Amino acid sequence: MGMTMTQKILAKHAGLSEVHAGQLIQAKLDLVLGNDITSPVAINEFEAAGFDSIFDTSKVVMVMDHFVPNKDIKSATQCKQCRMFAKRFGIEHYYDVGTMGIEHALLPEQGLVAPGEAVIGADSHTCTYGALGAFSTGVGSTDMGAAMSAGYTWFKVPAAIRVNVTGKKRQYVSGKDVILTLIGRIGVDGALYKSIEFSGEGLKELTMADRLTVSNMAIEAGGKNGIFPVDDITREFLDGRVKREWTAYYPDDDAEYEQVVELNLDDIDCTVAYPHLPENAHPAREGKDIKIDQIVIGSCTNGKIDDMKAAADILKGRHLADGVRGIVIPATMNIYRECMKLGYTDIFLDAGCIVSTPTCGPCLGGYMGILAAGEKCVSTTNRNFVGRMGHIDSEVYLASPAVAAASGITGHITHPSELDI
Repeated sequence: MGMTMTQKILAKHAGLSEVHAGQLIQAKLDLVLGNDITSPVAINEFEAAGFDSIFDTSKVVMVMDHFVPNKDIKSATQCKQCRMFAKRFGIEHYYDVGTMGIEHALLPEQGLVAPGEAVIGADSHTCTYGALGAFSTGVGSTDMGAAMSAGYTWFKVPAAIRVNVTGKKRQYVSGKDVILTLIGRIGVDGALYKSIEFSGEGLKELTMADRLTVSNMAIEAGGKNGIFPVDDITREFLDGRVKREWTAYYPDDDAEYEQVVELNLDDIDCTVAYPHLPENAHPAREGKDIKIDQIVIGSCTNGKIDDMKAAADILKGRHLADGVRGIVIPATMNIYRECMKLGYTDIFLDAGCIVSTPTCGPCLGGYMGILAAGEKCVSTTNRNFVGRMGHIDSEVYLASPAVAAASGITGHITHPSELDI
C-alpha cells in the first residue's frame, strides 16, 4: 500500500523506507516553536531534565505574541524568562516587541518553514504550515522542552482523510468559508488524530492566504495536521523567502485514505460558525437577527495582508454601526507597514476601528478586546468556545474578514453582498 504526503514526510524524517498508520516512530525535526505562554513551561521542563544544550540554535524559534506588549507583571515575567533563555543559548530566531508578529503568520513570512519539513510547536495551530507542504503539528510544552535539546520526538503515524476540492470560489468567499464549511460537514472530531490532505483541481482557486487559513483550522476538526500539495502557488510564495533546498512530497496513487470528502467550491457561500463550536456553521445570509457589539479582524487565522485588503475593501467609505467596536490586528510588523503603505490603516481608522500592534490578544481572551457578559462578537479568529473571548456568557461568531467587516457596518451578521458594493 502506498503512502500519503504526511506519511512520506514522516518516513523520511524517521529514516525509514515506509511507515503506516498507527506506527510509532521517532522523527528528526526541522523546527521547534514556542510562544510566550508555552515556552516558559517548556523551559522549566528543559531545566528540570538537566538539559544543557540546544540541538540547533537555528531550528528553535520563540515568538512573543500572545500577551505582547505585556499586559501585566505575569506576562512580563514570562517574556523575560524566554528572553534570558534565548540569549543564554544563542537562539537565532527570537522575536519580541518591534520584531514579533503572530507566530503562525510570522514563520511563513520569514521563510522559516519549507515543503517536506517536519515542524512541531507548543501551540495547537502549528498545523498552519501544512499550507506549504510541510508536516506541522501542535505538541505539549513538555514535548517542546525535550525536543529543544534532542532535535527529535515521537509520533504515532496518522491515518488520513482526503478532501477533493473542485469548482470555483464565489465572490467574497475565502479560505475561512471553505474550512468552516468542511468542519460544519465533518464535525469538530471528524478528523480526530488524522491527516487532512487536500487535493483536486479546485486547489488552483485557493490562494496561499486561503491555504494558510484552511491548514490553520485543521485542528478544529480534530486533525493532527492539514496539508496541501506543492504547486505553482506554493512555489511563487516561497520564491525569495526560502533559500535552502527543500523537497516536495506527493501521495502515491494507491495511498490509503479512511475517508474521501468531496468539497465543491461552487456550493460554498460566506459562512459563519455560531457559538460555541466551529462546527456550528450557518450561511452568513441567515444572521440578520443577530445583533453584535464588536468585530475583530486579525489573528493567526486571518491577519494576513489579503485579509486586511478584504476588510478594507468593505470598510472603505463606510463607518461602523453605532455601538459596534472594531479591532483590526495585522499579524506581523511587515503586514502592519504594508497596511499603512496601501492606505488600509486610514480606511480602518476612518471607519471607526482601532488598529493594534500584532498580537494574539483577544483571540484567547487575553486582552485588547475582552467581551462582557451578553456581548456578541464576529471574529476572524479560529475558536468560539464558551468564554473563549471573555465572559462565559459572551458569544463569538467565527467568520471571514469580509463578513466581519460587513457585519460591523450593519450591526448584525451580514453577507457582504447585502451592502450593494
